[in-house]
Amino acid sequence: MTVVLRNVSKTFTARQNEPLTALQDISAEVSNGEFLCILGPSGCGKTTLLRMIGGLDHPTSGEIEVEGTPVTGPDPRLAMIFQEYSLYPWRTVRANVGFGLQMRGMPHEEREEIVTRFIGLVGLEGFGDSYPYELSGGMRQRVAVARALATDPAVLLMDEPFGALDAQTRNRMQKELLLIWEKTKKTVIFVTHSVDEAVYLADRIMVLSPRPGRIAGIYDVDIPRPRDRTSIEFAGLRRDVLELIDRLEDGQ
Repeated sequence: MTVVLRNVSKTFTARQNEPLTALQDISAEVSNGEFLCILGPSGCGKTTLLRMIGGLDHPTSGEIEVEGTPVTGPDPRLAMIFQEYSLYPWRTVRANVGFGLQMRGMPHEEREEIVTRFIGLVGLEGFGDSYPYELSGGMRQRVAVARALATDPAVLLMDEPFGALDAQTRNRMQKELLLIWEKTKKTVIFVTHSVDEAVYLADRIMVLSPRPGRIAGIYDVDIPRPRDRTSIEFAGLRRDVLELIDRLEDGQ
C-alpha cells in the first residue's frame, strides 16, 4: 500500500486553551495508483488530513506511512497542489515547472528536458515563456499540476484544486487530470466539496463526518471511465453519497 493511516487524530488548542479535536481515529489504506477523493462538510478536517499526509502538519496521535516509511515532515515523495495556484509571478511557466528540480540541483539540460515533457503533458506547448498573469485560471492550475508532477512524486495530494474555476473550466480540468493520471499512474488523494466531482474522478470516495472528522463511509466507484454524468449509475451513486452527507449534517 502506498499510503497507510493508522488511528490518526488531530487536536488543536482553541481559544482559552481549550482542546479542539479536528480528526479522530482515521484509519485507511490507499493503494498504489489509486485515485481517492475525500468528501465532507466544511470544518471536518479534510485539508488538515491532507496536510498531515504531506508532512506539513503532524498528527496528535496515530501514524502515517508512505511506501512503508513514516511521514515526519515534507517529503519529496509527496507533492501538494492547493486551490490557490501558488505560482511564482516573476517566473515564467518553464521556470515555475522546473523550480523543484532546480532546488534539487539538477543540471540545466536535464531539467529543461523534463520541463518540456511536462509542459506538453498538461497541454501548454507554446506557453513556456509566458508569465502567470498572462494565463487563464485553468492554465495556471495546469502549470501547478506540471510543477508537481515534474518532481516525480509517488503521491499527488490535491486540495480542492479546481474550486476557484468556473463550471465549464472545472469540468474540462477534471477530464484533463484523468488523462494525466492515466498516463502517469500516480497515486492521487483529492479533497473536494463536490459530490459530482468525486463521483466523476475517484476509484473510491471517503466521506468524513462533521467535526471531529471520522470516516463515515467509503464508496467504491465501479463506473467505467470515461463516466457519463447523466447515466443511471452515476446518478445513483451521487444520490447515495448525498444522502449520507445529509444524514451526517442532520446529526443522524
